[in-house]
Amino acid sequence: MMNLKFNKLRTFRVRKLTVTLLCVAGVWNTCQSQNIGIKTNLLYDVTTTLNLGVEFGLGSKTTMDISGNYNPWKFHEFRLKHFLVQPEWRYWTCEKFNGHFFGIHGFYANYNVGGLPLSRNMKHNRYQGHLYGGGISYGYQWILNDYWNIEASIGLGYAHLNDKKYPCAECGDMIKKDNHNYIGPTKIAVSIIYIIK
Repeated sequence: MMNLKFNKLRTFRVRKLTVTLLCVAGVWNTCQSQNIGIKTNLLYDVTTTLNLGVEFGLGSKTTMDISGNYNPWKFHEFRLKHFLVQPEWRYWTCEKFNGHFFGIHGFYANYNVGGLPLSRNMKHNRYQGHLYGGGISYGYQWILNDYWNIEASIGLGYAHLNDKKYPCAECGDMIKKDNHNYIGPTKIAVSIIYIIK
């Protein structure tokens, strides 16, 4: 009788261990097949904007890219302070992390910019507010070796801006509060990517 109970207990433990090992093997295999890319956009780096992105596989031809950008700096003549989050779903024409892709992205940002020599208005005024929107994108990724890739991408879309205008980059009372709609480029990137396999 005791032997029978012991055999049933041992059989139950063996089955439990087998199921656990199969689950671990399945999860391990899934993790192994899901590459993850850690990236930085070199164009943002040039503007002193700290940025980091992560891209992970969803399927054999789809990935999710999420990037964050932060610029806390105030310079002598201008400021380009902002915080931006931009998620993007991507479809790859061949395989993920290789070749052509098309994407759908969204974004949200807070900003405080002014004194920029882009136009007379931007040079003599400062804008503080937030924006949100979305768009479509196209890009290409080149494989350099097993761990490094380079990517170039561009996006077009719509943004809604809600901000306050001030008379200069450093000082002044608010001139007006306004909403703007923008249609045009919403993303540009030349990124270096480290692939975790």
